[in-house]
Amino acid sequence: MGQPVIVENRTGAGGILGNEVVAKAEADGHTLLLTDNSFAVAAALYKKLPYDPLHDLVPIAHVAEAPAVLVARTSLPAKDLRTVVSMARQDPTAVTFGSGGQGSSGHLAFEELLLQTGARMTHVPYKGVTAAVMDVIGQRIDLAIGSVGSTRQYISDGRVIGIALSGKSRNPALPQVPTFAEAGYPNYTVMYWFGVLGSSRIPQEMRQTIQASIMKAMSSAELKKVFEGAGVSPAYTDSAEFGKRMRDEITSWSRVVEKAQITPQ
Repeated sequence: MGQPVIVENRTGAGGILGNEVVAKAEADGHTLLLTDNSFAVAAALYKKLPYDPLHDLVPIAHVAEAPAVLVARTSLPAKDLRTVVSMARQDPTAVTFGSGGQGSSGHLAFEELLLQTGARMTHVPYKGVTAAVMDVIGQRIDLAIGSVGSTRQYISDGRVIGIALSGKSRNPALPQVPTFAEAGYPNYTVMYWFGVLGSSRIPQEMRQTIQASIMKAMSSAELKKVFEGAGVSPAYTDSAEFGKRMRDEITSWSRVVEKAQITPQ
């Protein structure tokens, strides 16, 4: 867009703090939100938020996605998903899994897997998925779900076992890891997505201009290289399609929260 862009990382409360900043920003199109699944997770998890996720913020463009990757400690007797599920069904206390915290996107991703498999495991929450993966490497917990970016080096180095990943086909960065469908669970379709949102008060014409600029950037070889390095794949969709995906995910995660009886920390 021919302008300098300042990236301001607003961490805390599962992305809620950053979401609120953008929801209440000036309606001049100069403050945008780059977020991920945590946006839909927060909307499903919290009964009251300092903004209305479906009215105060509007989707502009979906830009990338990445598979969820299930990893296990190398000393775990089970080396594939069916055996892991069998172990957990036989003894609900036998298997532990880590996540980035109670009610985090990784926690809900795991609960969705447990709902589909009918298995039960012990949840060990951490202050971030990296800490959970580190404890899988250290043999202190059995399993964790992360992204390609947070797990591929450890899988390649043999420090964790890649059990399964989501998506319609195997990921080029981890060709040795089977998909959940190959592992026997074709209905597990959790994917990490990344998209741009803005205040709903930004004029429609301005939102369309921003969307057009994002679409143009998506064809950049340089941007594709950056995405590849981060372990994500370009996946552009416009505001209408992105909005439908967000609403569907909020509904889906609300179901998981209710059935798994998850309460935020």
